[in-house]
Amino acid sequence: MTFDPDARIDSSRVRRSSGGRGKGIAVGGGLGGIVIVVITLLLGGDPSSVIGQLGGGEATSQDSGSGTIENCDTGADANANVDCRVTATVNSLDQVWDAELAAQTGVPYERPEVDIFSGQVSTGCGAATSDVGPFYCPADSTAYFDTGFFQVLVDQFGSSGGPLAQEYVVAHEFGHHIQNQLGDIGRAQADPNGPESGAVRTELQADCYAGVWANKADDIPAPGSSEPLLDPLTDQDVSDALSAASSVGDDRIQQASTGRVNPEGWTHGSSDQRQAWFDAGYRTGAVAACNTYDASDLNDPSSVR
Repeated sequence: MTFDPDARIDSSRVRRSSGGRGKGIAVGGGLGGIVIVVITLLLGGDPSSVIGQLGGGEATSQDSGSGTIENCDTGADANANVDCRVTATVNSLDQVWDAELAAQTGVPYERPEVDIFSGQVSTGCGAATSDVGPFYCPADSTAYFDTGFFQVLVDQFGSSGGPLAQEYVVAHEFGHHIQNQLGDIGRAQADPNGPESGAVRTELQADCYAGVWANKADDIPAPGSSEPLLDPLTDQDVSDALSAASSVGDDRIQQASTGRVNPEGWTHGSSDQRQAWFDAGYRTGAVAACNTYDASDLNDPSSVR
């Protein structure tokens, strides 16, 4: 999914390596996490051990920039540079959820904070490192990204690595923010693992919300323009997004990490489930289609009651 080269993007929406401190649990760490961290999560480890010491230590960022994303002004910049692509995707997500959340649910959209960091960062959920991958912290309503994770998706998890694969990751974390606004985010921690768990349902719903964004993103005009920020999706774009969703399925990661699949340790859902729920959001563009909590069969999004 490419951006209109002439479109203007608002780089002030994204900051570098900052964040509050406090207590909370981060959600959606890396869509399953990466390297050793993913093994901890998928084998039923304590997620607080992954996102630093809750209410404890402070991480010192390795980035010493100004706190803003620089040289990200146009869609052409977004097509050429990964930090600019995240920034432009954030702009697009704002446009879609500004238009759709209140219209579909009656809840006005509140924009989350977005932080691109390198190495480590202090957050409202504690200190985090790049090993966690992208995550959303409800305590400070911020989505955190180390863009090096996108290459990890390719190198370690076999994602196609196309633009929409990267944009899907951003949209998934925004999906957790939508859950936070709608009051569903706590279901993940109340029921933290297993194939039918609240954690799995929470992650699959965020995948579905990413699909809702993909459905709407090429229809809504960019601010000050009659043209959308994003060009229409191609078949390759959809394939890229499904590849990213598949590459971070619990079953696939467990098989690669431990040589076996243990559904009782699942926190994010299988590869097939992640693809199915993204597709459900993409096909319908409907928030109601993403009600994973009332789905009788997580393998079948049409089973939503």
